[in-house]
Amino acid sequence: MNTYNNLKLATLATAIMLSTLGGAAHATEGGGGVYPNGNESYLAGALPPPGTYFLTYASHYEASTLRDNSGNKIPLNFNVRADALALRAVHVTQQQILGGQLLFHAIAPLVNLKVQVGAANNSTTGLADIVFGTGLGYHASDKLHYVWAVDVTAPTGSYDSNKLANLSRNYWNIEPVFALTYVQPMGFNGDVKIMYDFNGVNNATNYRSGQELHADFAAGWALGNGWTVGVGGYIYQQTTDDRQNGAAVSNNKGRAYAFGPSVKYDSGKGWFLTAKFEQEFGVVNRAEGSSFKIKALLPF
Repeated sequence: MNTYNNLKLATLATAIMLSTLGGAAHATEGGGGVYPNGNESYLAGALPPPGTYFLTYASHYEASTLRDNSGNKIPLNFNVRADALALRAVHVTQQQILGGQLLFHAIAPLVNLKVQVGAANNSTTGLADIVFGTGLGYHASDKLHYVWAVDVTAPTGSYDSNKLANLSRNYWNIEPVFALTYVQPMGFNGDVKIMYDFNGVNNATNYRSGQELHADFAAGWALGNGWTVGVGGYIYQQTTDDRQNGAAVSNNKGRAYAFGPSVKYDSGKGWFLTAKFEQEFGVVNRAEGSSFKIKALLPF
């Protein structure tokens, strides 16, 4: 891996990888990405009844290892820590389109990010890039549910190409989404959320990050008393090359997996809470770390 790619990966900063809550760095520009991989868990594809709902996502992410194009550790003094709180509003309408329930949502992420690369360090706190989207929810049965959606990330956070830590990717992103949930009060529960990212150009650097395919998953066993215990994680693969000034950046596609324990508590009264720990592995061209994440839903 050449010096430019080492430094580019090292500046992972940046943030938006954590902007919506602490996902790890991808091998896109600055090592970041708009979606925090592994963010979703149980009930990712189960749309609630019509109404307005508020979800809170909280996470802590930390990494001190960088991997190159062969998956080898890069000998660099490096550390990134991010604590994030994302507030999400979901409005499920009465209207049906193509047999699905129409929904709208928006996410406002607050991030505290600290980055150290060699002797340099930088930190920042504030509102990161805002996400908004729309979709259709379906209930195939009382146990099987799914959602088709499109999310858009707007470059609303602060950005300075000379800083290690940024709260914005400084480009627009469009992300088609498919989420599937199988849920029952006792027995197997499973979820998968599949996403594909189309990234715009960062006009400050004339850099376009490559397209990304990734999926969050969870599998557990409901104990019949509101509790579900199991495992969760994510898979991630960058599918196209980054481009700098129109030219492809070779040997730079990111890859990663994560896995760990997960738990859910459903009150049976309209609110639930999930928590999980994830350790990354099989990493190429990005940072390798771990995260702890909590999600809570409250009806309004």
